[in-house]
Amino acid sequence: MWFLKLILIITLLIVLYQDCRDRLVYWFLYPVIGVLVFAVQSCYLPLELVFLNSGLNLLFILILLGTSFLYIKFRKLSFQNAIGIGDVLFFIFLSFGFATISFIVLFVFSLLFSLLLHFVFQNRNQLKTVPLAGYMSLFFGVVYVVTFCSDSTILYAY
Repeated sequence: MWFLKLILIITLLIVLYQDCRDRLVYWFLYPVIGVLVFAVQSCYLPLELVFLNSGLNLLFILILLGTSFLYIKFRKLSFQNAIGIGDVLFFIFLSFGFATISFIVLFVFSLLFSLLLHFVFQNRNQLKTVPLAGYMSLFFGVVYVVTFCSDSTILYAY
């Protein structure tokens, strides 16, 4: 179990590094994160509940992305310039890792954390885009490290 957790932390750090440096992340890292967070959650919960959590989290992500798409279409903006495919993949594969209430709370706070980091590093950054998947992977990496070190199951509780 500790080996899966270590690989997950390392993978999240790789996503952070690649996204902040190049704004390009190897696509296969996202499914690796999805499999690892699913495996970690399945160690704490019955498999039926893990599938239920993942389904509800995916529904939340689809509603969020659908609302974003409608907003972008209404404002006549380009969807490709508004959000990257890597960010969408990160959202989808991360949804396999938490209980639904925990996921919604952590997801919102990771977006706020990303916004704060973007404002802090805005002057140092040459590009106008936000490395959203990288900043969110930093947030979730810290959350996982804290819960793994304390051996807490609060991320999977209702």
